[in-house]
Amino acid sequence: MTVTIPIQAIELAPGSQIAIHNLSWQDFEGLLEDLGEKRKTRVAYYQGTLEIMSPLALHERPHRIIAYIITTILEIQGRDWEDFGSTTFKRPDIAGVEPDTCFYIQNANQVKGCTQMDLTVYPPPDLAIESDVTSKTTLNAYISLGVPEVWIYSNRQLTIYIFPADGYVESPVSPTFPDLPVTELIPRLVQKAINDGTSPMLRELRALLS
Repeated sequence: MTVTIPIQAIELAPGSQIAIHNLSWQDFEGLLEDLGEKRKTRVAYYQGTLEIMSPLALHERPHRIIAYIITTILEIQGRDWEDFGSTTFKRPDIAGVEPDTCFYIQNANQVKGCTQMDLTVYPPPDLAIESDVTSKTTLNAYISLGVPEVWIYSNRQLTIYIFPADGYVESPVSPTFPDLPVTELIPRLVQKAINDGTSPMLRELRALLS
């Protein structure tokens, strides 16, 4: 006898994740609809494997702080940007992923007026940020989407992945911010924001870069 459990009935403890294998794209689309948009979980799908992740509350703060840091730097540099948060990005039949946070920077002008993301119409985000997510499914999904740069913040360290050819490679330099030591700067600023407050940290950052 086969027992079917509604996806909404599955409760994940914060910090945990489950993987579901041999899932068709149509099944993935159906699960997204069942899960709904107002949820705390993140999903990643790549060629039949779905991962559902429930982040810890303490893991939510770093990627939000990093987003504030990025927008502050971009404002100081006078560059355009669009924050698409945890938008679901899909490459039908192959991959789907929801970043913790993502940005259009080089391609900011190309997503003006976008209210529903469609990668056949719009480019992938220029920069995606993940907090404590290093799964192969997630990185493979980003490769399939063609996201050129991914930051992963984990254990107070920032790792930059760039996509020059067939897969991601680690890089000490961010192509988005080539003149800044972001692998050193970001962890220090995140910890300062946690210890002293985000606003004082951002004021210090503005003073440093102005």
